[in-house]
Amino acid sequence: TSLHADAIQVGDAITPMDIPLTHTIIAATAIASMDFMPVHHDKDYALSQFAPDAFLNILSSNGFVSKFLTDWAGPEAWVKKINIKLGVPAVPHQVLKFTGEVLGKTTVGNECHIEVSVQAANDSGNHATGTAVITLPL
Repeated sequence: TSLHADAIQVGDAITPMDIPLTHTIIAATAIASMDFMPVHHDKDYALSQFAPDAFLNILSSNGFVSKFLTDWAGPEAWVKKINIKLGVPAVPHQVLKFTGEVLGKTTVGNECHIEVSVQAANDSGNHATGTAVITLPL
């Protein structure tokens, strides 16, 4: 079930989410988003480009941010905006740890707009940081 808008308060933590990354997940999500750049599926190529390994693409990072938010808020939530900046690569054999917090809440028509902070980090540091806006019906 979805969270009720009136139960969400500024400062609330978003339920954390961990994604243990593998070569298969990184390659499959790149293929699913039609990103065929070799750095997302060919470790040797990625190494030749001075990357630590094959790494997650931006569309997959955004998709995991959406999953993080809708897993927390529920099936009635709509992701209206994602604004993240990428940092360190998300690579296999590391866990991508998502955390966040409610920053603001406003009513627009028959929807509650909820602004949240988002962070996805691994052993090397912050992979993605930024904000997002989701909506829930009132």
